[in-house]
Amino acid sequence: MKTATKIDLKTPEAAFHEWLVTNGIGGFACGSISGIPMRKYHSFLNAALPAPYGRTIMLNYIHESIIIANQPPIALSNVRLVGEEPFLSTHLVEFRIEDGIPIWKYEINGLLFEKSLFLVYNQNTLHISYKLLSNIENAFLQWRPFFHFRRNEEAVNVEIPNESYTVQARDFQYEIQCPHFPTLRIHSNAPTELLLVSEELPNVFYQTEAERGYESVGSLKSPGAFIVTLTPNKRISFVVSVESWETIFALSHNEAWHVERIRKKNLLRTAGEISKSPFLAKLVLAADQFIISPRTRFNDMVRLQAFGESVRTVIAGYPWFTDWGRDTMISLEGLTLLTGRSREAHSILHTFAYYIQDGLIPNMFPDGEVLGIYNTADATLWFFHAIDRYIDITGDGEILDFLLPKLQEIINQHIKGTRFGIKMDDDGLLMQGQEGYALTWMDAKMGDWIVTPRRGKAVEINALWYNALRLFEKWTKQPLDIAKKCYDSFNQKFWNAKTNCLYDVIEGKNGNDDALRPNQLFAISLTFPVLDKKHWKAVLDIVEKELLTPYGLRTLSPTHPDFKSSYDGDLRTRDGAYHQGTVWPWLIGPYIDVWLKVYPNETKQIYDILFVFEELLNKFCIGTIGEIFDAHAPYNVRGCFAQAWSIAEVLRSCINLKTHLKNSPYAEL
Repeated sequence: MKTATKIDLKTPEAAFHEWLVTNGIGGFACGSISGIPMRKYHSFLNAALPAPYGRTIMLNYIHESIIIANQPPIALSNVRLVGEEPFLSTHLVEFRIEDGIPIWKYEINGLLFEKSLFLVYNQNTLHISYKLLSNIENAFLQWRPFFHFRRNEEAVNVEIPNESYTVQARDFQYEIQCPHFPTLRIHSNAPTELLLVSEELPNVFYQTEAERGYESVGSLKSPGAFIVTLTPNKRISFVVSVESWETIFALSHNEAWHVERIRKKNLLRTAGEISKSPFLAKLVLAADQFIISPRTRFNDMVRLQAFGESVRTVIAGYPWFTDWGRDTMISLEGLTLLTGRSREAHSILHTFAYYIQDGLIPNMFPDGEVLGIYNTADATLWFFHAIDRYIDITGDGEILDFLLPKLQEIINQHIKGTRFGIKMDDDGLLMQGQEGYALTWMDAKMGDWIVTPRRGKAVEINALWYNALRLFEKWTKQPLDIAKKCYDSFNQKFWNAKTNCLYDVIEGKNGNDDALRPNQLFAISLTFPVLDKKHWKAVLDIVEKELLTPYGLRTLSPTHPDFKSSYDGDLRTRDGAYHQGTVWPWLIGPYIDVWLKVYPNETKQIYDILFVFEELLNKFCIGTIGEIFDAHAPYNVRGCFAQAWSIAEVLRSCINLKTHLKNSPYAEL
């Protein structure tokens, strides 16, 4: 099935929607449909490089102009300079995503012209092509690349030592060199003329960075411009890469184009029946963007390969997240197991098992570094959940031969106590907390101040702990007395009769926290629910009433004094709202899990919820779903423009619902 999303360019916001392509090793390219760089991350090649670089922007912007006969050049896009209004081309007549490949169509004085781009899988190589669709002569493309080599997270105005870009050319093979960075190579499949006339754009304005309170004015440099003749119906391409020439020339542009198309078709074929739904087919392709082999950790890759394992992990979100343990384990089922990629799931579980220390899997891996950071109380417990889903879906119980000793170690460490105050109390419940650390998924902090302090016994941590204990019992066929103790203590201590739902945290610094948050859903949604069934409906009812929105669940009830309806402004203001009302799409997954347990025969409402997410694929970052939304209408999109668990949980929920709809009028979801 060919998947295509066509955008209505007549809407005012369409030009500022974004696109994303990835390369399977952590690198990516992204930008606005208009071509205006609006984020510091907008670039045509953000390469995934080994330490100490990490992801590095190697091609920031391309100024493309069409020259017809002897007329002045007509720009297809432009940067926005300080004090200027955004340049919106009147020549762009169509934008679409086709099989994950962004395609632009322009009309210039009767001339039709198409542009497309993709990254070669498992390479830091961009292919960007141009095709003249009209039968016209004397048409030329002027292609000028602009650079400001810098690491992914560095500011747009960061000073690069000895920043200068020199060009070496031989046989239409061009090398761009800048001190302290890898060589960038450029090649075209057509004869090109290089005009070595340098140009600098000193006051480029990045609007989104300004809105987020970051440095928003920087400079870009170009050593020259390429001129190439356009021939009707012939695809002209430029290849931009940090790979060797041997790697670049291993695939011609046409071969690379077809290989990428075939790879996408194979992803849909591997996913099986679900790909017959256009909505689910798009989610399958979106899921692929987050599953990577982390080239930035070369030594670990070599070690695991020596064991016969491929290193696999999950990028939590683009454009700034790396791989996070929590996000990976929550996303595993939707991204891999339900899309027919069980081998990748197996590798992901083995990869994280390799990193276990003191009974914990890493919270995250900083970009460009080789060591993980372990400040998390829940990622390791989600690891049990991910293993359970893997075994249940694949039937591969043999993975436990390798994992069980490690899982036993995890439980032992949690019982006796490990890092960050994570320890089982005498009542069988798990407590956590250490000054200056946010250990649950509600992890926003400003300096040493934790915005959502949850030290004590958090509701979802104990739901996950009980689930892990019961899973370990199932796998080993050995009963654990502490599991029953955990269950009894949970139901005795967490139920809040005054609010008819669960406390969010008990026995914390300030006693019990009765803030209404979505975390209590996990006491019902997991394989082994820790909450007594008699309370399920009450929890669902209050969550639906206070937290449900069209785009997911609020993180805090609007009736709470700390509620924040909007996630915008500078970093401090945003962090203050991150989990104080902000809507998270991924939470729709556990919500639907609970709904189908409470109302197994009432699915129309769930269909209506998921239909909204189908529409989301045509907005914001086209073909994917972002991280968060404001808590009130119009529910503006915020945060990362593409988030792994948003895609994973929507995809999982759709498939979960389809199993309930086989004989329903909504079966065509």
